[in-house]
Amino acid sequence: MSGAWARVPDLLGSHVLLAAAALLLGLVLAIPLTVASARSPLVARVSLGLASLVQTIPSLALLALFYPILLWVSALVGGGVPALGFLPSLLALALYALLPILRNGVTGLANLDPAVLEAADGVGMTRWQKLRLVEAPLVAPVLMAGIRTAAVWTIGAATLSTTVGQPSLGDLIFAGLQTQNWALVLAGCAAAAGLALGVDALLGLAERGIATRRRWMWIGALAVLALGLAVALAPRFAGKRGTVVVGAKGFSEQYILARLIGHQLEEAGYRVEYREGLGSVVAFAATAAGDVDVYVDYSGTIWTNEMKRSDVPPRAAIVAGVRDWAMKTHGVGLAGTLGFENAYAFAMRGDDAARRGIRSIADLAPVAPRLDLATDIEFLERPEWRAVRDSYGLRFRSARPYQPTFMYRALESGAADVIPAFSSDGRIAADKLVVLTDPKGAIPGYDAIMLVSPRRARDEAFLAALRPLVDRVPVEAMREANYMVDRDTDKRSPDDAAAWLEGKIGLER
Repeated sequence: MSGAWARVPDLLGSHVLLAAAALLLGLVLAIPLTVASARSPLVARVSLGLASLVQTIPSLALLALFYPILLWVSALVGGGVPALGFLPSLLALALYALLPILRNGVTGLANLDPAVLEAADGVGMTRWQKLRLVEAPLVAPVLMAGIRTAAVWTIGAATLSTTVGQPSLGDLIFAGLQTQNWALVLAGCAAAAGLALGVDALLGLAERGIATRRRWMWIGALAVLALGLAVALAPRFAGKRGTVVVGAKGFSEQYILARLIGHQLEEAGYRVEYREGLGSVVAFAATAAGDVDVYVDYSGTIWTNEMKRSDVPPRAAIVAGVRDWAMKTHGVGLAGTLGFENAYAFAMRGDDAARRGIRSIADLAPVAPRLDLATDIEFLERPEWRAVRDSYGLRFRSARPYQPTFMYRALESGAADVIPAFSSDGRIAADKLVVLTDPKGAIPGYDAIMLVSPRRARDEAFLAALRPLVDRVPVEAMREANYMVDRDTDKRSPDDAAAWLEGKIGLER
């Protein structure tokens, strides 16, 4: 548990900054809209309708939608607009914060006592004086209630920013779910909940101070919030020289390899930050944009997803093709292969495969309509699945996506009959699974490769720090390290597994 909590301070600072910036932007947008809506029923209908519409979009989808939008904007203005990380998270969360602030503000202004407003008109106040001296003080308590709701929503939804490459307390939650490290999940949830409750309590104190006209109370509460924001900001003004960002997708092997690379870079004198839980597209795009300095991908993933290739040449040809394409089209460098392959491999429970007489994907095809398929989140949308499906004519009774860890659970429990397992996963042997052969060669090679951002592609010092890892990791060692993290008992953290792997391949720190 102490290891999990040790990661909280850095991520908490990032989480606070993101949530505070989104709430402030939400206020900047909502306050003028509130005033305009109170003056015009048409503006009220349109603004409240749009704010309500935003709330109907799942927050994860809203975050993802900003990626193509910002890519389009960046292309329109000639580049320079980040499509990942802080900006899309800020915009999505600010839109989420709009509705409670807007609705409470409009309701408060609409229900003011008409006699009070007539009295203000009677003494000759201008519209601005009436708003500033009469309406604003009277509506402030109701508006503060909306701000409190928006603050709690924003802090909770900010955990999802992990998926677009923005560090937050969601890093702990996503990593914990993938590795079944409940200490990480608990630390992330408790920190986010504690932050939300603390901010809500301070805003509630400010609300009470405004309602009871006790200036010291609301000023004191807001001062504490400002102090907390300043503490979160302080590390951002510290020197970042020598800091590198190591990326990782959302499964155990990626967390281990990120730590393995991070340890090597720390040995070389770099300060290392991690961006974990990234999707395949996000991880490559973040590296091409320079938001991530290095991460591990798999040659077949780039070959099919990014290069849109459907042919299946030998593994070495795929790696060479990926190296040339990544440099030519994105300036992304290939620092080397790690020495093992992690390919998709269709797997079944050993006893079930034996009972049905299934040894290959060709054997599987005739009985697939009576079987259930469980996959990871991405697989059913990947070209590899379409290639295998069309090559063998695979049609399953059902196909359900799971997080990778729960995909194995589904097979173990009998909720699924077949999964696209990962060939370097230690659970294949531990769970006595049978990997089906691919006689038609429909699945490409998936060599683990280190991809580096354009600014690191010719950085000799950086590349030299990674060089000891090139072709150094045998698949047997990777499986064992993966199983240390994935097993149910005596679990190890990805950092511990990376340290073990270093010893196994002769790179002890």
